[in-house]
Amino acid sequence: MTAAQALPVLVAGPLLGAAVLVATGRWLPRYVADVFAAVVAGAAAALAVGVLVATADGATPVEWVGGWRPRDGAGVGIVLVGDGIGLGLTALVSVLVVTVLIYSWRFFDDPPSHQTGAFPALILAFQAAMCGFTLTGDLFNAFVFFELMGVVAYALTGYRVEEARAVQGALTFGFLNSLGGYAILLGVGLLYAHTGQLGLAQIGQHLDAGGEGSGALVKVAFVLVATGFLVKAAAVPFHFWLPDAHTVAPTPVCMLLSGVMVQLGVYGVARLYWTVFAGSGALPEEAVHRALLALGVLTAVTGALLCWLQRHVKRLLAFSTIAHTGLFLVALAVLTPEAVSGTALYVLGHAGVKAALFACAGILVDRFGSVDEQELHGRGTRLRPVGVLFTVGGLALAGLPPFGTGLGKALSEEAAGGWPTVLFVAVSAATGGAVLRVAGGVFFGLGSPPADEDRPHATGRHRQDGAEAHEDAETTGADEPEETRERVTRAPDTMFAAGAVLLAAGLAVGCVPPLWSAVSRAADSFTDHSGYAMTVLHATEQHLPHSPVPYWSPAGVALGLASAALAAAGAWGALRTVPSGVRPGWSLPLRRLHSGHVGDYVACAVAGLTLLAALVW
Repeated sequence: MTAAQALPVLVAGPLLGAAVLVATGRWLPRYVADVFAAVVAGAAAALAVGVLVATADGATPVEWVGGWRPRDGAGVGIVLVGDGIGLGLTALVSVLVVTVLIYSWRFFDDPPSHQTGAFPALILAFQAAMCGFTLTGDLFNAFVFFELMGVVAYALTGYRVEEARAVQGALTFGFLNSLGGYAILLGVGLLYAHTGQLGLAQIGQHLDAGGEGSGALVKVAFVLVATGFLVKAAAVPFHFWLPDAHTVAPTPVCMLLSGVMVQLGVYGVARLYWTVFAGSGALPEEAVHRALLALGVLTAVTGALLCWLQRHVKRLLAFSTIAHTGLFLVALAVLTPEAVSGTALYVLGHAGVKAALFACAGILVDRFGSVDEQELHGRGTRLRPVGVLFTVGGLALAGLPPFGTGLGKALSEEAAGGWPTVLFVAVSAATGGAVLRVAGGVFFGLGSPPADEDRPHATGRHRQDGAEAHEDAETTGADEPEETRERVTRAPDTMFAAGAVLLAAGLAVGCVPPLWSAVSRAADSFTDHSGYAMTVLHATEQHLPHSPVPYWSPAGVALGLASAALAAAGAWGALRTVPSGVRPGWSLPLRRLHSGHVGDYVACAVAGLTLLAALVW
């Protein structure tokens, strides 16, 4: 099997495994279904990593499914492209899926009879959809895999279908992501009507040949398709589905949503621009830079503020993901290979760290049936190893060297320069500080215990000092649905080990120089607009000068240490000075905007589409 022939297997293999579990899962013992799913996902992960290593210094593998190759630069076949960034994300998805499946072995009670294969089958289908999205070179098939991701994630979010909250969160997820899918489909239709092509390379080549500059139709198409991807990326104001989904979804699902699926939305925007709209006949750099920068700043600031204000631990982590999505967009707005390589390393480090933090949150759910920061105050002292893991994860989220998050943050700061550096430090410190505040109160008993009026059973009322009691918040996280009928007395080994391995992986990203070099070469190829078309349509590689290999600069180390110190200081100050459950009164309108009403969220999404159109124009 050649590297190109392996690409369809990376998509079809997990999908076939899911089909086998659906067909036979009702008769299989649970452990057989779980092990089978892990083996299938593991085989796909090994294959992805093997192909990635084998092609790191060679030609980009391109597979035209069914042999439908283009003629004279035009074609109707389905193409899979294994360039460094896309194939790297495929490997990340597959490795994370394996870890999540192992984590899930001890997370759920035995499922009802005839349903033992349901959860692992959904996870494998999710893996197939995400891998297909990262590898496809066809815009319509990107939409197909986008929709498959959405359908499976919708089912996983509402996995506890017997609970009203899970159904509501899943419906919010499904509704907003369906709107994103419709926007993509409309944009694809406009591009097809204009160019007569669906392949990314073909569309980009047709726009380049026109040379007339970006007309209104091209701009509208970009806005529509980018809006769909930004919904998946949970960029503000398209983000409302993510915290609501994290509130109700099982923790293993949250590990995949925040660990990698959201980042695929950012990848989709970047892939769309560089393969289709970066040429002379599409959009000017200034318009794309302006749009990504404005939405990135809005997303980063909003996510960081709401992250700090949460007491529901899973919701807090969801808003930290939104904040870091904003940072990824700010970095990509530079539109250089150096910015892409920094963002790619940031994404890799963030995936391991964020999934590890959710793994710790899942242990709290199984042990105490709650993820309410105040309700759990001091109770996690019996889970000190988990507390250490959570604390280190908070520091890594803040950008502490030598974690991969710190290296990606440092490279992104260097690429962006100027005032965005302050934004990177402040947002990283706020999100990391929120996690450290939870770690200090829950696992080490720091700060004052919650007053009676701040406990979940208390009735809500306005405070006299201008702050609001917790009942005005979206949710506290107390009385979480039980994943097991009996509370566990200690963290299951597989759950703790999965979190530790994920955190170690986040650390390794910042400690392996050959990985940095490979990412830099992949970023050069990713941002080569004409080179992508030559590779896909004519099987010809362009050899461009490589960008400098990323490294830890003294300024990057200093800024990483500064953001980690600010996070620790902020957490310490909050634990010592802020009364339990108190939030500033000015935050109430922002928190009430997250009402849980789909109509409000749709209105914000329409406003976001309008804002993106204004920025592009």
